[in-house]
Amino acid sequence: MEKDQELRYVKRTQKDYSMSLKLQIVQEIEQGKTSISQVKKDYAIQSRSTIVQWLRKFGNFDWDNQTPSLMQKSPEQKIMELEAKVKLLEKQKAFLEQQAFVADKKAIIFDMMIDIAEKEYQIDIRKNSPPEQSTILKENNNKQ
Repeated sequence: MEKDQELRYVKRTQKDYSMSLKLQIVQEIEQGKTSISQVKKDYAIQSRSTIVQWLRKFGNFDWDNQTPSLMQKSPEQKIMELEAKVKLLEKQKAFLEQQAFVADKKAIIFDMMIDIAEKEYQIDIRKNSPPEQSTILKENNNKQ
């Protein structure tokens, strides 16, 4: 009868675990001494999410940026991160090249439209002379 009561499911809360136990578990996981599933078995913690919550609260991992703040990365991790950055930059470059191409085409079309309008209405739309410099710029040039 006593064995049946020991095997029964007992619901625990966060308050059932001491702060020192939580910090010890977080430290063990971060140092790579054990895994979350092993900790769950060893300490009879019912939920994996409980341990993950402790890691978020008390660990060194920066969960917002998904990078370890104090943990050093292995060379393989650094290479993988750099490869991901390269892929992202290549995508951004391709996107910006496409935008530049479209902008060049628009500029050509607008120039053609202005040419057609100038011929059609026989008026000068474009300025033929460069704009005059402001007096401040002229003064600065004269001082030099």
